[in-house]
Amino acid sequence: MCGIVGYIGNQDAVEIVLDGLRRLEYRGYDSAGISTLSGGVVDTRRAEGKLANLQRQLQQQPLRGSIGIGHTRWATHGKPSQQNAHPHRAGGFVVVHNGIIENYLQLKQQLSADGHNFKSETDSEIIAHLIEDYYKQHNDFEQAVRQALQLLSGAFAIAVICEHHPDTLIAAKAGSPLVIGCGDDEFFVASDIPAMLSHTREMIFLDDGEMVVCRGGAMVITTIDGQTVEKQSKTITWDPMMAEKGGYRHFMLKEIHEQPRAVADTIAGRIDEDKQRVLLHDINLSDAELAAFERLYIVACGTSWHAALVGKFMLESFARLPVEVDIASEFRYRSPLVNQRTLTVVISQSGETADTLAALREAHRLGGKVLAVCNVIEASIARESDGVIYTHAGPEIGVASTKAFTTQLVALYLFALHLGRVRGTLSADAIAGQIAQLLTLPRKLEQTLELDAIIEGEARHYFHAADFLYLGRGNQYPIALEGALKLKEISYIHAEGYPAGEMKHGPIALIDENLPVVVIAPYNETYEKVMSNLEEVKARGGRIIVVNTTAAQSEADGAAEEVTVFTLPAICDELMPVLTAVPLQLLAYHIAVLKGTDVDQPRNLAKSVTVE
Repeated sequence: MCGIVGYIGNQDAVEIVLDGLRRLEYRGYDSAGISTLSGGVVDTRRAEGKLANLQRQLQQQPLRGSIGIGHTRWATHGKPSQQNAHPHRAGGFVVVHNGIIENYLQLKQQLSADGHNFKSETDSEIIAHLIEDYYKQHNDFEQAVRQALQLLSGAFAIAVICEHHPDTLIAAKAGSPLVIGCGDDEFFVASDIPAMLSHTREMIFLDDGEMVVCRGGAMVITTIDGQTVEKQSKTITWDPMMAEKGGYRHFMLKEIHEQPRAVADTIAGRIDEDKQRVLLHDINLSDAELAAFERLYIVACGTSWHAALVGKFMLESFARLPVEVDIASEFRYRSPLVNQRTLTVVISQSGETADTLAALREAHRLGGKVLAVCNVIEASIARESDGVIYTHAGPEIGVASTKAFTTQLVALYLFALHLGRVRGTLSADAIAGQIAQLLTLPRKLEQTLELDAIIEGEARHYFHAADFLYLGRGNQYPIALEGALKLKEISYIHAEGYPAGEMKHGPIALIDENLPVVVIAPYNETYEKVMSNLEEVKARGGRIIVVNTTAAQSEADGAAEEVTVFTLPAICDELMPVLTAVPLQLLAYHIAVLKGTDVDQPRNLAKSVTVE
């Protein structure tokens, strides 16, 4: 989820691009860079770390020029470093890129065989080399960009400048956002509105497969294959703070709505071309090593622990391997039975969680291997693990985790499929069927998010409650825990998650007409039993909220006056928790807004717990 900025006009490009990067730094802060074109020469400055490091470098080594591109990076391919920072160059061509190129290894091998030398570990650098390659053939900047982009699989938004054409800026997109700002004889390019809002409010939003060529005070928009496109600009009326949040009131709501994109990015590049096999390039464990493990631990804290509980169902079902789930702060104090035949999976959004890091080190001390599921490249947990599965959620600003959680579930699902193949417990046909379900997930998340306005309306009936009870069975019990945690974190309402079958072992005593009970009831083998629990709540006057699926034909459907129902699209049972988590996130969010709490920075909480 990197941020890109470009400018072409009559002003100083450096200040404009830097200002844009400052406003996009929430999109990435591993490294930053800027290139300008002056006198037919491209000059570049890049720095690891936050944008302030780049600014200090520019004070010592200034740039000048009225054409420039810049980038603030959230690492996906290649660790954070000056070498991997954008812009990337090949010959006279310089590129900034946001997205993931799925076929970059294949393209890089082909380019290397043709004599190209790469200076970074990134997927982005291949774009500059492809453009250089085609330019040598045709001596046509615009056509070289078109041909290069047609080779790419995956998601991208790019901006390109070239020493041979010092009056031209080209940008294009497919699957990653790109906005064009229109000024007086000047144009701005950015991955998000805030970068340009202090310079222009007239914006054009490119659609996938479109490319813009800015030259000599004019702009032409076409499809990548060259067909002319007519587009109208829109006037943006947001205030700057709202703009950073993409028009959403809070970062948390923005991040909830980013989940289809985040899940798609986590899947990207990890399914083979035949859609029959999972590819996990960074786990650094051979098939033979994976097949030899006899026990698996999953260790995490907070929301990541809830993801671990769901992961247990996936891994035991697909890989038929015993799985234990531990809270990280307890793991090393209970003498865990870890040895050389044990794999420990540690999960952390930040990769810096102190208790999880301590658990990782304990597993290593006892002779076991460790695999990390992490959202931050080169974080401590990722570096110290034997292998890693990165979630590509992008920076998560809101303290209450949303898109990090759902991408963790997807990462665990991918690993479970991979382990099932290695252990011979899943047939090729079964894996292909599961992958087919997985590829529908981003669209079904979009459909689930269409409930937002309905959930906002229903929240008005519940935000005065003092307590909530969340019920779920099987792999929905961890989602009940997660739903209750979200509500506690941001609304300060007491809530408990419980296995639905345990309701009669205590929690039923709490039920009266003042207690909202959230029942998670997708249509699966435990559906009828959960419906029985619902009837028990109803008989005691409880206020019921049901999360079900289109396949469910429940009594709740016909009792709208007694029961609030949020109906989701159907998907396989193993992926259903990714969908059922979303309405619970939205319910917690809207209740917190109605209560007037600080949604993005709730009291007493920190985004990353880096002390025990």
